Amino acid sequence: MPDVEAHITGTVWKIEVEVGDTVQEGDAVVILESMKMEMPVESEESGVVSEIRCTEGQAVSEGDVLIVLE
Repeated sequence: MPDVEAHITGTVWKIEVEVGDTVQEGDAVVILESMKMEMPVESEESGVVSEIRCTEGQAVSEGDVLIVLE
């Protein structure tokens, strides 16, 4: 299963998908806030969201798995 990981350290500002949603390569799935800037996290592969491993307001580190696709 492909994972969508945080590309920067920051705070989860908004989750753009729900479990069961179909996403395409390049779709923004999570918006992170870092240094007062909003940074979209894009899916590197197409798939269906099977798990969301973050919550809005949660601090995440670079490399943390945010979304799991199947």
